[in-house]
Amino acid sequence: MTTLTLTAPPALAPLLARGALFSPLKRRPRPDAHVPPTRLVLPDVRIDLARLATYERVCGFATGADALPVTYPHVLGFPLAMRIMASRSFPLPLLGLVHTSIEITQRQPLGASDAYELGVRVAGLEPHRRGTQACVVTEARVEGEPVWESRSIYLARHRTSGEAASTIPRESDGGGPLPVRAEWRLGGDIGRRYGAASGDRNPIHLHPLTARLFGFPRAIAHGMWTVARCLAEHGPQGAVRVRADFKAPVLLPGTVTYAADGPAFALRGTDSGRLHLAGDIRPIGRP
Repeated sequence: MTTLTLTAPPALAPLLARGALFSPLKRRPRPDAHVPPTRLVLPDVRIDLARLATYERVCGFATGADALPVTYPHVLGFPLAMRIMASRSFPLPLLGLVHTSIEITQRQPLGASDAYELGVRVAGLEPHRRGTQACVVTEARVEGEPVWESRSIYLARHRTSGEAASTIPRESDGGGPLPVRAEWRLGGDIGRRYGAASGDRNPIHLHPLTARLFGFPRAIAHGMWTVARCLAEHGPQGAVRVRADFKAPVLLPGTVTYAADGPAFALRGTDSGRLHLAGDIRPIGRP
């Protein structure tokens, strides 16, 4: 694998356009397809405190603390991930790509005043019963030491012979519904507000009209917003491992219930009871 060092984060709007342009050329992806052998690196990343505060407000985190929300490095690394996934050499089409899960390992609290080196690569492809999925790894380092890592799974749906990738059982998947801790009424502007804070202005999140172009009846909330909102409700995080599975989109506007018990948390539709998100958060070093 080769390393390509960037001098600035890529602009997301041109990457979305490029990914849309190349998507029709990738209609029949294969799990054994070649993946880009490049690791993108962005050194000396400094935190924009105004942008951080905007992100904290829209996700429900307290503002003004020195520690970054555990989900925030994903926002910092997302332009690098998009540059890889929007490239012609990435075998899966960007249009229709679904973020199905994320696992985050944070080895220590991350300071808002620290300088970070971000690295992003594709770990590989796997067959899935509904298509082909890619694992995108994002890593943050401080003074050369790894402090944060995420592994995001993205699924491209297409016809398959029925084989499925192996999955790791999640403690939060069984045992019945968790006890409800809060109910949130979500406005139709959540997608636009989160898009402004994160830079992820995918049209499925912004307006009902643009969402309908991709088969959704209304705009849907960003999956990473749902994770961040649950973690903000959970409370401060130090050295932790977070796992979350995105089960179904959250339509905007709407009402959802946050449920939690011990390390497990979930997000469900208030009226439908539909499971939107299931996850867990555990301190590192404990069973």
